Amino acid sequence: MSSRNSAAESKPPLSDWRKLAAIIDHTNLRPEATPAQIIRLCEEAQEFGFGVVMVNACHVALCCSHLRGSNVKVGAVAGFSLGATLTSVKRFEAAEAMKLGAREIDMVMNIGELKAGNRDFVLADIQSVAETVHAEKALLKVILETGLLTNDEKLLACEISEKAGADFVKTSTGFLGGVATVEDVALMRRAVTIGVKASGGIRTAGDAKAMIEAGANRLGTSSGVNIIRELRNEAGGSR
Repeated sequence: MSSRNSAAESKPPLSDWRKLAAIIDHTNLRPEATPAQIIRLCEEAQEFGFGVVMVNACHVALCCSHLRGSNVKVGAVAGFSLGATLTSVKRFEAAEAMKLGAREIDMVMNIGELKAGNRDFVLADIQSVAETVHAEKALLKVILETGLLTNDEKLLACEISEKAGADFVKTSTGFLGGVATVEDVALMRRAVTIGVKASGGIRTAGDAKAMIEAGANRLGTSSGVNIIRELRNEAGGSR
C-alpha cells in the first residue's frame, strides 16, 4: 500500500516551521472536549498548517464538515486508551470512524497480551485492524504505550506492528502516565522501517526538535500552537 511506502518519510528541516507543522497531529482526545473546542482545534489546524486533527470518533463528522476543502486530514482512535477491547470492537471502531471521514486510525495494541508474550494474539489483533483500515486506503498507527514496557517488549511490539501491516508505531496515549522520550523514539526508529510517531508530553519547540532528531517523523500533541509560535519567533516571526 502506498501509505506504508510513504510513512517513514524523511524528517523535516528543523529550521522550517511550516514543514514541521505539517507533521503534527493536532490532538484533543480529552473526554470533556466540547464541540466548540473541537471546532477550535480544526480552526487552529488550518491556521497553523497542521497535517491532521486527531479526535475521538464521536467528533469525526464535525471535523470533516468543518475541514471540508482543506488540506487537513481527520484521524480517530480505536481501542483507546487501554487497548484491552476485543479485536472485533477495534475493527468496528475503525470502520465506523472511516465511514464518517477519518483517514488515519491510531489503535492501542493489547498491552497485557504483549507482556504475556502472546505474540500471535497481538499480531492478529493489529493485522485485523490494519486490513480494515487499508481497505479504505487509510493509515494505521499502533500505540505501544512505551511507559508500560521494557526495552525488549518495545522491540517486540515494533517487530509485531510492522509485520502486521501498521504504517506507524506510536509511543503512547498520553493518558496512562507515560510520555515520549528521546530514548524510546530512537529505539523505535532503529527497530522499524515504517513511521515513528512521538506522542505524550511534547509541549515545547525544544521537545519537538528533540523527537525529530531522535527519529520521529510524526508528532502527536495538544500543544502544537505553542510549538509553532515558538518556532516562528525563532525564525524572526515570519508567517
